[in-house]
Amino acid sequence: MKKKILIIGGGISKERPISLETAKQVMNTLKKKYNVLQSDINNDFEKKLKSFKPDIIFNALHGRFGEDGYIQRVLEFYKIKYTHSGVLSSALAMNKVASKKLFIKNNILTPKFIVAKNNFVNLNSLRAKIRTKLNFPVVIKPTNEGSSVDVFICNEKNLKKNLTKLKKYKEILIEEYIGGREMQAAILGDKKLGVIELKPKRKFYDYKAKYNSNSKTEHIIPVSLSKKNYNKVMNISLKVHKLLNCRGVTRSDFKFFNNKFYLLELNTQPGMTKLSLVPEIAAFKGISFSMLLEWILKDASIKR
Repeated sequence: MKKKILIIGGGISKERPISLETAKQVMNTLKKKYNVLQSDINNDFEKKLKSFKPDIIFNALHGRFGEDGYIQRVLEFYKIKYTHSGVLSSALAMNKVASKKLFIKNNILTPKFIVAKNNFVNLNSLRAKIRTKLNFPVVIKPTNEGSSVDVFICNEKNLKKNLTKLKKYKEILIEEYIGGREMQAAILGDKKLGVIELKPKRKFYDYKAKYNSNSKTEHIIPVSLSKKNYNKVMNISLKVHKLLNCRGVTRSDFKFFNNKFYLLELNTQPGMTKLSLVPEIAAFKGISFSMLLEWILKDASIKR
């Protein structure tokens, strides 16, 4: 009898369209071998959960509610096996402030940062604080969004304008801008999968650069790194994967500047779309998309 896999996608975050695309790609691949059903988490999740009675949930959600520990708590309540990381790991990885503090505590280089309560920002004092602790330009972003959603590079002149765009967030992260090369490294369980470099045509690898096929972001694999530096970035990725007690596959985002790797964040549920990086890294290593999904399902079936 075929295993029953319920793929959950959609959600309420700004990454909803990407989540639905991930769910679609996963569905089209897994249906060749499994009894598969797809659910938009916003509409019919509980109904399909009860009627379909899946063996495993494939979590294709991205962003808040999907990879911040919330849906993981729900699935733990129902005692259903699910893919990717658990409650605490997901919550820690999604909270940029908590995760960066953990990186620093464990001697992992990450851009310096301050936190601002955006609804109560005194612009003059904030500018002074930035000049003292970080210096311009800076990167501002929500503390709990993924996929470079609402991320802006700011100088003193456009700081106010960009802060206004983030007014809906109670708390924002302001970190030093690190130049250099954009690199992403993937971990599969306890295996160092590989590294890819990105050369976006835009200012940086933002949401449009990631998911718009017209953005013309150049994907470079294999990367041009010395063996020492390649091993270094993979070792950092594995270290942070273990530090957050992650499961399944994770992708860590780095800037490589002045021969140093700066860890920006770790993603517990990397995208699985046609433009996604982890499947591209896996393919370069001889792991097909179907093989990658098989591994993720097998990992989910192991007791937590």
